[in-house]
Amino acid sequence: MFDRVIWDELNEECGVFGIYNHKEAPQLTYLGLHALQHRGQESAGICASDGEKWYKHRGMGLVSEAFGKGDLEKFKGHIAIGHTRYTTAGSSKIENAQPLFFRYAQGSMAVAHNGNLVNAAVLRKELEAKGSIFQTTSDTEVIAHLIARSERPDLPGAVKDALQHIKGAYALCVMNQNQLVIALDPNGLRPLSLGRLGDAICVASETCAFDIIGAEYWRDVQPGELIIVDENGIVETSHTEKTQRSMCIFEYIYFARPDSDIDGINVHMARKRLGKQLAKEASIEADVIIGVPDSSTSAAIGFAEATGIPYEIGLIKNRYVGRTFIQPSQELRERAVHLKLSAVRKVVEGKRVVMIDDSIVRGTTSNRIVRMLREAGAKEVHVRISSPPVMNPCFYGIDTSSREELIAATKSIEEIRLAIEADSLSFLSVDGMLEAIGREDSAPNRGHCLACFTGQYPTEIDFEEALPALKC
Repeated sequence: MFDRVIWDELNEECGVFGIYNHKEAPQLTYLGLHALQHRGQESAGICASDGEKWYKHRGMGLVSEAFGKGDLEKFKGHIAIGHTRYTTAGSSKIENAQPLFFRYAQGSMAVAHNGNLVNAAVLRKELEAKGSIFQTTSDTEVIAHLIARSERPDLPGAVKDALQHIKGAYALCVMNQNQLVIALDPNGLRPLSLGRLGDAICVASETCAFDIIGAEYWRDVQPGELIIVDENGIVETSHTEKTQRSMCIFEYIYFARPDSDIDGINVHMARKRLGKQLAKEASIEADVIIGVPDSSTSAAIGFAEATGIPYEIGLIKNRYVGRTFIQPSQELRERAVHLKLSAVRKVVEGKRVVMIDDSIVRGTTSNRIVRMLREAGAKEVHVRISSPPVMNPCFYGIDTSSREELIAATKSIEEIRLAIEADSLSFLSVDGMLEAIGREDSAPNRGHCLACFTGQYPTEIDFEEALPALKC
């Protein structure tokens, strides 16, 4: 029996990619999914069409594992969508791998979705009462059933009907054999961007996917927007007028790749500014700055630049850790962190070390890394976090479903410091974080969702509705 090493970090649900009007649409989608691999490593899939025939494949594991030798050779088509998945809603099994494919009264369609619906469990019960039969535990299938039950004969109209019933986060790609329909939730909680490759139109969770296929970034999909791409061109419309930008701020802090741009802001540069702001708020005398790889490297560089303290690579990440045998004892489980990270002794030995990380979720891994640095000879270990304390669960596609999982929800900063055994601990302030990222938006919180820090959710949350969806 196998299990995953459980790390003290946040995990994104998935990434989506789509392209229309390219003779190698499936192959380009495969490359796009590689660029989005960091958003999900549990399964991947592609659906494509040449206008007459469907081509479909899904598999477990990384993109390179999900698609074996020859799997893409049979694919043809000018239109395709792809998906790479991390489980938050629905268990990790092939039935939940996306895109999901359905045959219904109006024909066939494929659906790929990034995000989490807060009312999925309620909608599922209602649909089952009306005769719907579900094949997966994914809330994406709820969207598909709502589309199929619409009385609208056209796919864009049916998608628009379906979106009137759902609440939560969704960056959505739906296709039939001749159309690609793209939609973003009214708050724009998950990122979604449009690109151009010659006469082809592509869509992706992050702009880094455009770079790998040679496409040019066009623009971001706006909250509440509905875009139809077909042989007649592009129709840019909306599925709701009630919109208010509240994009997940952790895209800048942790999730997105450093080479991606979100709303015109480069992620790497935003993280450097977070580190510089953290240095303004919580500087300390030290000999060396290190970052917890990879997402904290940029912030560590910014902290070092602002303080003048040298930046060094003090922690090395093992990139080949996937599944591992369940450890037979607690002592060996405690040592499992060494499978993923190793300290560079010559960098930290005898030094006062500032360790920069992007967040503390449960606190267990932070403690293990601090201990690892001390075992490598660090004289002092000062922990600096480039975001505020995570105190509230996320219901929009990040795997924190209860306050009990979050150390900052029940402990003070000093108590957290003692728990992780650091010499000092500081978090970035909310105002400093917003200023450092630099998005100029008239919406509350500069157009960010800060619910995990403040408990103020951008959508109405019925906790009895939301929690079951996260525990499927």
